[in-house]
Amino acid sequence: MQKKALILSVTQMPARACADRHNSGMNTPLLSVEHLVKRYGDTTVVNDLTFHIHPGECLGVIGPNGAGKTTTLRMCLGLSQPDSGSMAYFDGLQMPRDALAIKARLGVVAQMDTLDPDFTAEENLLVFGRYFGLPDAVIRERIPQLLEFGALSHKAKAKPGELSGGMKRRLSLSRALINHPQLLMLDEPTTGLDPQARHLMWERLQVLLQEGKSILLTTHFMDEAERLCSRLLVLDQGRKIAEGKPRDLIAEHLEPEVVEVFGPGAVALAQDASLKALAGRVEVSGETVFFYTQNSRALMHALEAWPALRTLHRPSNLEDLFLKLTGRQIREEG
Repeated sequence: MQKKALILSVTQMPARACADRHNSGMNTPLLSVEHLVKRYGDTTVVNDLTFHIHPGECLGVIGPNGAGKTTTLRMCLGLSQPDSGSMAYFDGLQMPRDALAIKARLGVVAQMDTLDPDFTAEENLLVFGRYFGLPDAVIRERIPQLLEFGALSHKAKAKPGELSGGMKRRLSLSRALINHPQLLMLDEPTTGLDPQARHLMWERLQVLLQEGKSILLTTHFMDEAERLCSRLLVLDQGRKIAEGKPRDLIAEHLEPEVVEVFGPGAVALAQDASLKALAGRVEVSGETVFFYTQNSRALMHALEAWPALRTLHRPSNLEDLFLKLTGRQIREEG
């Protein structure tokens, strides 16, 4: 219980800020993006994008490479100017007009490592806190708690070069909490991490969400999106093509069951009329055939006629949704 209380004390807003948020109404968005457009030359990378983030929710932004995810995040942070549209934050603040006031209440974890390699873990927190004008006494009081939150207390004197990839990401997250932000913006925070490090990062993010923090998250990991996000925004070629709760989107766009078939000769089954009649949709990717169906029983029975092939029967998931909405072809960046 003591450890839990310690973590909570790190990330909760001061009492006055919590009261202010409550008085302002929990249904008032922390961020309202309206009709956002960004062009580079003749290419429109963000096209008439509208979305909202409410207190206590995690909005996940997913899409293939080049969909406009990072560009959208950069505009929300005031790092890139939109060609048209608006971004309204808490208390009526507008980006880019009120950029400094907004950034003082945000926490950011960038896709690339931005830790100072010359400073220890605790020095990175100290220097970052000074950027927000916090007194050294306040920062030094928060440092041990933030290191504990990131499971880094034993690495307080270590420099980033001495830390693993997972430790660096947790230090970046702890650093983003130094100013008690109302809204966290995380750009693919677990890219490059091994499974153990990813799960620990997810656990820390879940703690923040349970405390009422709001998160804007871009990710390529569909299991991450399903674990963390209360709502999803699906982008493709700069446009919003779907928005909603993960399970609602799956139910709206997909058959409930999937049977994957793979092995020598599996691809030919995609053209078998008797099998196609038992599925709502059939797709081929590489050497695997995907049968999407309302009821897999008859299909699984029929596939017993090909005992040399391997099958995997599972419920539809976010990866299926992603591939249906955006396609299976590889998107190259640039």
